[in-house]
Amino acid sequence: MLAPLTVSLLIASGVLGLVAVHHLARRRLVDDPLVLVGAVIELGLLVQLAYGLSQSGAIADGSERATFLAYLFTVPAILPVAIFIAIKEKTQWAMAVVLGGAVVVAILLARIQQIWGLGA
Repeated sequence: MLAPLTVSLLIASGVLGLVAVHHLARRRLVDDPLVLVGAVIELGLLVQLAYGLSQSGAIADGSERATFLAYLFTVPAILPVAIFIAIKEKTQWAMAVVLGGAVVVAILLARIQQIWGLGA
């Protein structure tokens, strides 16, 4: 995988998580900067999806390749769903959903990188 892209996405997910914690502590709802950070992360995830698909043949073990591809296709769906739920949810807990989405994205990115390191 593209290690600089993965590290950048991990950092961006951490920033999104920190913004969500800040909003949660101040009882604020979704605003434009939060959606913008989510959109930037999503673009990076789509680039990673395209690159991962083109290079997935380098993973020799079939079960690891299947897991890798499953994570690649799953991780881009998480933030849009979390932000959509947060927009519809008009309580302070909307930011907890965004925080959860950011944490899940970071965990899946780390796992994708781990599988890539094992297989390639």
